[in-house]
Formats: sequence, structure tokens, C-alpha cells
Amino acid sequence: FLMDLPDERFQPLLAAERNDGTPPLINIGSGTDLTIAELAMLVKEVTQFCGKVVYDSTKPDGTLQKLEDISRLRALGWAPRIPLREGLAGLYSCMIEQH
Repeated sequence: FLMDLPDERFQPLLAAERNDGTPPLINIGSGTDLTIAELAMLVKEVTQFCGKVVYDSTKPDGTLQKLEDISRLRALGWAPRIPLREGLAGLYSCMIEQH
């Protein structure tokens, strides 16, 4: 999406073209958040995995929230078109077909 923007919309995103001090970073995401446990269960459902998901509680939890601010990307006109479950299912289906 970003690389397909017209030059007049893409060039101002670059650091050399800006004077406002904002870094030339665009977060990419869906604007929604889920926990690692929720993601694991979603993958389990999509793949129809019948095993047990085991967590190692002796390891650090890491970042509590990983939700990215995608307001700059949305301001450029982008919005997610494929829900996570549907995207995972499509990817998994392609992987199965290739084997």
C-alpha cells in the first residue's frame, strides 16, 4: 500500500522531506490487540490442532500490550480488509495445498 502511493503522498513520509521531527515510521497492524494466549487458541482452532497449548510460567511475560498505533497509516487511507482468523485460515490452507 505505502509503496503504491503517488510520490506526492509518499515523499513527505521520508525523514529528509520532513521538518516536523516525526520519524519516518509507519506502524502496520489491524488496530486491534489480542494476547498470546488468544492468538495461540486462534491458531489452534484454525489448524484444528487437538493437542494442548502449554505455557512456561517461569519465563518473563514480555511486553504486556503490543498494540500498534496505526493512525498515520489509516490517515493515508489504508484499512485492513482481511480479519485475522480469515487470513490465518487462508495461509494455513495454502500451506496444506503445497504439501
